[in-house]
Amino acid sequence: MPVPENNFIASHYTASVENGIFEWSAPSNIALVKYWGKKDKQIPANPSISFTLNNCKTVTRLAFAKKANDGDFSFDLLFEGKPKEDFKPKIQKFLERIFDYCPYLKDFHFTIDTQNTFPHSSGIASSASGMAALAMNIMSLEKTLDPSISEEYFYRKASFLARLGSGSACRSVKGKVVVWGKHDEIERSSDLFGVEFPSVHAHFQNYQDTILLVDKGEKQVSSTVGHDLMFGHPFAEQRFLQAHDNLSAMKRILENGDIDGFVKITESEALTLHAMMMTSMPYFILMKPNTLEIINRIWKFRNQTQIPVCFTLDAGANVHVLYPENVKEKVLQFIQDELVGYCQNGQYICDVIGVGAQSI
Repeated sequence: MPVPENNFIASHYTASVENGIFEWSAPSNIALVKYWGKKDKQIPANPSISFTLNNCKTVTRLAFAKKANDGDFSFDLLFEGKPKEDFKPKIQKFLERIFDYCPYLKDFHFTIDTQNTFPHSSGIASSASGMAALAMNIMSLEKTLDPSISEEYFYRKASFLARLGSGSACRSVKGKVVVWGKHDEIERSSDLFGVEFPSVHAHFQNYQDTILLVDKGEKQVSSTVGHDLMFGHPFAEQRFLQAHDNLSAMKRILENGDIDGFVKITESEALTLHAMMMTSMPYFILMKPNTLEIINRIWKFRNQTQIPVCFTLDAGANVHVLYPENVKEKVLQFIQDELVGYCQNGQYICDVIGVGAQSI
């Protein structure tokens, strides 16, 4: 049976607390089967599956103090220790979205201090890691107010809340590989939260992700606008069916260790995502000339060496280079020799599959 939304409404507290501090880190993630297009309340139009990263993460400290009156939401926001007023509307909107599920939020004044382990201007999406880290802190407060909640409920509701801040944030809470979106072949999968993929073959343990920073500027079309353009898209329904089929295929691939199959589905999904952008109305292109140069060089290198390195893309120009740990030295040498010149200021970040959010 699917879990209904009202399961996540906090209804009773058995403890009280005046003040305190929590701190969590939450990682970014990279989707292998992409979601593009969403319905009301951050519900995905199709399911997705992602690798959780390890090094690219947001660290958020939440200090809270009981207020004399509940009034409205009350919070200060710091980014890397300094006030960040332009982030506040997004946090305000997030708190408004989750208030029905967390009615204790107006009882406290919060000081949210957040920082990323990667440069904010790197072009790596920080909304997933940021909202996941904030959701973990809020659930730590809820656990203090109601110590009876189980660990499973704690993480599931954290993923549910994170989704309401940024859809893909629900995939940054728990697990090396996470599925978000209802899919008939994935047990307990849900549109409301991410679930940990249960059985990952040894071939995909410690899988590497080197992120090539092709363009660190702001995207000319935001992901939110891009998702909305799937309404009325001429190929939307076919794309949603394809995503279900590709997730079925990726399930088998991750279970049986089929790296060749992984390469095909992962690269096809990346290109399909950008094809949806190029065929929407209005149409747009987020790849840059250097993105295409890198892709072509990866293909050439793989054909010449038979080393199973592949790429995927987010909704941007940067390239995620994915490969097994046992070919790490050769791939990093290839990146140094042939790909660094296509990165802005020669910058790239080495990452690896991680395990999700962690309390600090």
